[in-house]
Amino acid sequence: MSTSTPAHPAGAPAASGSGASAGTIFGILAIAVLLAAPFGVYPVFLMKVMCFALFACAFNLLLGYTGLLSFGHAMFFGGSAYVCAHTIKVMGFTPELGILAGVVFAAMLGFISGLLAIRRQGIYFAMVTLALAQMFFFFCLQARFTGGEDGLQAVPRGALFGLIDLSKDINLYYLVLAIFVFGFLVIYRAIHSPFGQVLKAIRENEPRAISLGYRVNQYKLLAFVLSAALAGLAGATKVLVFQLASLTDVAWQMSGEVILMTLVGGMGTILGPIVGAAVIVTMQNYLAGLGEWVLVIQGVIFVLAVSLFRRGFVGEVIAIIQQFKAKKAG
Repeated sequence: MSTSTPAHPAGAPAASGSGASAGTIFGILAIAVLLAAPFGVYPVFLMKVMCFALFACAFNLLLGYTGLLSFGHAMFFGGSAYVCAHTIKVMGFTPELGILAGVVFAAMLGFISGLLAIRRQGIYFAMVTLALAQMFFFFCLQARFTGGEDGLQAVPRGALFGLIDLSKDINLYYLVLAIFVFGFLVIYRAIHSPFGQVLKAIRENEPRAISLGYRVNQYKLLAFVLSAALAGLAGATKVLVFQLASLTDVAWQMSGEVILMTLVGGMGTILGPIVGAAVIVTMQNYLAGLGEWVLVIQGVIFVLAVSLFRRGFVGEVIAIIQQFKAKKAG
């Protein structure tokens, strides 16, 4: 008894440490690959993937970890894009201030929308967000400062802090990479914190979370605002990449795309939305010559993913690894 008791505690930290070291090594390798990627792959394509990956990660924070399905996340993505484009092109803001203005606007819009939406649950919550997003879409269509159907075009990239010329794709790429890593780390930290654990409890059993004394609506609202702000960060960054803010960014189809990215990659997983965004953006990019058939192919992939990969691509991989570890331990 005296010899077997210390053996178990000694093994547990070793396993935990090996898992942490494996994650650190994976993160370092991923950063190294991303740093070298623009020298082998078209930088604008990579920047588009990172913008939509951040957008999908922000949406996954709300759906995958809080259990709130929003059909209106395009209003944060597109609203931030319009504000960023207007402040840079018309008001002469620098790129960093334009992005900041877009994020602040998205957070404020998320706060107002969240106050109205979190009073409902399930499909009613989703319908409220969709209604608000459609109202915002028609506002953008009629407002003068948005450019109507033409949108805001030829948005200057400018110079970051007045020093780094963002008209060069390689310089802009590393800025987008830094923004993506920052947003990803914010989400990762939120998920692996007491706040994130409460969100998971709300997702699994909201009445039980209420019975434990948690102010559920406040946690929901905070998650909604954080998700909206990060979605706005993605939308504002996308403006610098394509120098354009248009009605496409606030249309309901954009909300549908981010849902598709999250479900295909793996809802409730940290890497799933990134994989889903990469798959969908790659399809749109390389199958663009097929015209409307791209939507049909996306629909087929969505049906197959839901039918064959119920947890998404990353979710299924995680499940297989866990089963293998369980069998090995047994």
